[in-house]
Amino acid sequence: MEKAIESEHRFHEGLADVVAAESAICYIDGERGVLSYRGYDIHDLAENSSFEETCFLLWEGRLPTNAEVAALRTGLGNERKVSPEILTLTRDFLKHGMIPMDALRTAVSALCETDPDVASNDPAANRRKALRLTAKMSTLVAAIHRFRENKEPVDPDPGRGHAEDFLAMLNGSAPSAEMTRAFDMALVLHADHELNASTFAARVTAATLSDMHSAVVSAIGTLKGPLHGGANEAVMGMLIEIGDLSRVDDYIHGLLAAHKKIMGFGHRVYTTEDPRATHLRQMSQHLAESTGVGKWYEMSRRIEAIVNQEKRLNCNVDFYSASTYYMLGIPPDLYTPIFALSRCAGWTAHVLEQHQANRLIRPRADYIGPEYPQKYVPLGSRG
Repeated sequence: MEKAIESEHRFHEGLADVVAAESAICYIDGERGVLSYRGYDIHDLAENSSFEETCFLLWEGRLPTNAEVAALRTGLGNERKVSPEILTLTRDFLKHGMIPMDALRTAVSALCETDPDVASNDPAANRRKALRLTAKMSTLVAAIHRFRENKEPVDPDPGRGHAEDFLAMLNGSAPSAEMTRAFDMALVLHADHELNASTFAARVTAATLSDMHSAVVSAIGTLKGPLHGGANEAVMGMLIEIGDLSRVDDYIHGLLAAHKKIMGFGHRVYTTEDPRATHLRQMSQHLAESTGVGKWYEMSRRIEAIVNQEKRLNCNVDFYSASTYYMLGIPPDLYTPIFALSRCAGWTAHVLEQHQANRLIRPRADYIGPEYPQKYVPLGSRG
């Protein structure tokens, strides 16, 4: 019998460190803790930019002028409205027990039927679809929350910025300036992160020359998996279970003694602190001070200190986003859909880039099955 076919290529489990695309969108240096969009450091963008400005940067490759960012803000505002038919469909999904991510995935898929550019895959049409998807996803996520509370959805206000309008649609009242700024910064921080699992899935779908909506639905389905999205929900679940600062030490040391994973620490790429965590830590502290509910931040700081000391692990983007979102009035099971409404800007930017010089993404597998060739025994002779 011939020897098994030998692989011609080196195997990288989970595609670790495999370069699968050339991209001008996002740069990461995990050893130095660098994250940049289009060459702009995430610290500069988080402190000085807005989500609208960041969307323009990701989609167009440069920072906008005042007039351009105002036009994009208006464009997002005008496109946030979702048709009554899609909202009714979403309400029905939730009545039958769909979780938020499933409802969002299916509603986004249905949006293609109301998109005037549904039949076109040219660059200008896809750029318009990128704006519509990013705009409408915020309305869908807010509506999902309202429907679950047996409340009517709040209509979007085109005059508001994207972050402010989402919080208003979610909670039914205008947020404070500090809450708006905190959420806007969170959207900027989550907008893109190179070839993470959901972005890669979007590019694989786009590479087949499928449509923008299909690519985003692929990304949402990938983000639903607990190894990609959902970690900040688990962090908040842990904080709620601990309940009080006085219980942190025993709880965390118990997890460490049992060799159990503490969510929100470590990262596949960063060997130093995740640069997004730096801003989210500050954001959590500021919200704790402004709301007068400091225990979630105080508990988080104590957990971070213990894990740093005992395991030499840094917190990642998920750790402080948990307490930040909770203090903004966002329930934990909505954390991953909110990740999606921010990351939609990055997903669509990658779809636009993929289509610029497209080639079908078709990796190979390292075959480890039975040796070739196996002798075929006819069905009647197999006993």
